[in-house]
Amino acid sequence: MISIGIDVSKGKSTVCFLKPGGEVLKTPFEVPHTKNELNELADKIISYGEEARVVLENTGYYHWQVVKALVERGIFVTAVNPLKMKKFCSQNLRKVKNDRIDAIHIASFGLTYWQELTPLQKSSDTYRELLLLSRQYHNAVSLLIKAKLNLGNLLDQIMPGIKSVIKDEKKSPKLAAFVTKYKHFEYISSMGEARFVRDFCKWSQKQGYRVDHERQAKEVFALVQNGIPVLPNTPTTKIVVLEALRRVHELENSRDIILAQMNELGKTLPEYSLISEMKCIGEGLTPRIIAEIGDVRRFHSKHALIAYAGIDAPPYQSGSFNATERHITKRGNKYLRKVIFEVSMSYIQHKPEGDPIFEFIEKKRSEGKCGKESMVAGMNKFLRIYYGKVTELYRNLDL
Repeated sequence: MISIGIDVSKGKSTVCFLKPGGEVLKTPFEVPHTKNELNELADKIISYGEEARVVLENTGYYHWQVVKALVERGIFVTAVNPLKMKKFCSQNLRKVKNDRIDAIHIASFGLTYWQELTPLQKSSDTYRELLLLSRQYHNAVSLLIKAKLNLGNLLDQIMPGIKSVIKDEKKSPKLAAFVTKYKHFEYISSMGEARFVRDFCKWSQKQGYRVDHERQAKEVFALVQNGIPVLPNTPTTKIVVLEALRRVHELENSRDIILAQMNELGKTLPEYSLISEMKCIGEGLTPRIIAEIGDVRRFHSKHALIAYAGIDAPPYQSGSFNATERHITKRGNKYLRKVIFEVSMSYIQHKPEGDPIFEFIEKKRSEGKCGKESMVAGMNKFLRIYYGKVTELYRNLDL
């Protein structure tokens, strides 16, 4: 019975071999994350000829090289939540911390919770690719939001109020096209109202926009007359604005490409069609939900899935005190929490009649719950239904 504690860092790890009673078989040593070094580590573990379990913290990405190298050699490897490990290590009175001591603590954790350790399950390549794409999707969306805010700030300085008059039409970035053509309020003012109205109507008709062109042109010119641009109509301003527009366009394309690939991968999984057929969930949400949940069979119950999303409210009781109003833990996958929040918003916006999720949200509202509480209740309901549908699907397929 040997517990191997590995303190993982970028490019290297510190390893400690520990037996019951605190017997250190091998003084903590460093192992670079290379194929030869990790194979030598695996050989050392196997050479003892005893039951050995490798314990490490879930670092996000750094630990996967170690996990892959050891699991391929048939070694038991488990990853522990860093918060749980931190609380275990905080039992020591002296606040001493370095990689060697951390490796010993991690190995001690393995001995203490030996019977509770569960091996890491190797997920399919499809789930791993979906998760990778999901993270890139969230990154692209985050950058896109910042780029749009930057563009909005620039427009407020060269065309104040224009966003309230020129709005994007469905699948048509009208505002960006308008700014690219007319550039600045001073340029529009120099054209004069009659010429601008004619030019705008001609351009708008050519682009295929469906609004009242003449009315909208007059509204824009009224803004020009009353607006006060802060930035001058110079080549520098033009370059900055066009670059901001280009950045937004590129990020929108990146987001759409990633989502399209996620849908292509998702369609190879049995649960894709099942989830996409649910009301208010389309191609924009289905692959992202599957990517963040992964293989639902790794959760022992629907409650485990809800806890993984961090929207559970565990009891808090001591003696005669029993808290009745509890907040969600938010200790879980924040990306999954964000996606199912969008799901709940979709149900509230579309109001599908006869749908159990929407009816549950409305029921909570009728009981006096505020909007946020009813949305969280809808998120819980969705995950319970998701777990039930997908697990039943896999049982029927005998997978």
